[in-house]
Amino acid sequence: MLPTDLIRQLAAELHQSEKTRVQVEHFSKRYPDMTVADGYAVSRAWVQMKIAEGRVARGHKIGLTSRAMQISSQIDEPDYGTLLDDMFFEPGDMPAARFIAPRVEVELAFILKKKLEGTQISIEDVLDATEYVQPAIEIIDGRIEQFDRHTKAPRKVYDTISDNAANAGIVLGGRKVSPREVDLPWVGAILRQNGVVEETGLAAGVQGHPAIGVAWLAMKLAPWGECLEAGEVVLAGSFTRPVVAKTGDRFDADYGPLGRFEFSFY
Repeated sequence: MLPTDLIRQLAAELHQSEKTRVQVEHFSKRYPDMTVADGYAVSRAWVQMKIAEGRVARGHKIGLTSRAMQISSQIDEPDYGTLLDDMFFEPGDMPAARFIAPRVEVELAFILKKKLEGTQISIEDVLDATEYVQPAIEIIDGRIEQFDRHTKAPRKVYDTISDNAANAGIVLGGRKVSPREVDLPWVGAILRQNGVVEETGLAAGVQGHPAIGVAWLAMKLAPWGECLEAGEVVLAGSFTRPVVAKTGDRFDADYGPLGRFEFSFY
């Protein structure tokens, strides 16, 4: 593990980067012995800084859920980050100045009605614990630059994990449905950007079933003495590639029977 003081220093760099909108260089380049555990330690330290300033944790996001993304990141499991209260937006206008290099992903959100904890959690356990599922857009961002400014090498998974799994915003819209009201793997979506279809996908792209990631996360938190709490929002993972968003862009997220909503970066 990296020294505690260094973990706090790296968390402070991320905190400053988000405020100034100036990205920092790869942690993994500066500290080549960095591990996944170090990445989560930095992320947790950063989240604690935000909570100390008055932010409130409202849930979690799961990332790197597709097989292709895991292979490209040289890992064999997803990653996760924390959703804070100031990350939630209504459909409509999004403040572009809030972000550095925003990208848009299509997902489903699970809103829990009871606690999920332990090391043996199934899809059925997740469905039983879920009050409703709702269409969601995740806005991912990078406080750590995606490509090294000198070598152009891509960031490593340790960097992404440190960066709160690239978490930056969430837009909830469409219909709220019981988790057993629809066949979740067959939930589909069309994402239009400025009137052009940029992405389509099925929720089956999230490990075969979007509830699998939620179960994984609850089990992943168990060794920390943590769990998924009632009332939390859990973003189950993207089933499209991320789409770059620029100031002035208008997006239309169409989930068919689950509803449709728009949002713009202004």
